[in-house]
Amino acid sequence: MINPIEKITAVYHDTVAELRKCTWPSWNELVESTVVVMASLVIMAAFVGATDWVVRALIQLLTVGR
Repeated sequence: MINPIEKITAVYHDTVAELRKCTWPSWNELVESTVVVMASLVIMAAFVGATDWVVRALIQLLTVGR
């Protein structure tokens, strides 16, 4: 039976070996990707906010006279 410490050590070494095989982005690629993600988040937040405002206004118009 394998010692639990040996299992943890083996998993750690396997993880490090796999991480060394990864291709990591350059600094410029990282910055560009971050900007794209942030811009997408702002656009989606604006869309959700605008949709919420329109739906709220429509519901308010429909329920004011009742």
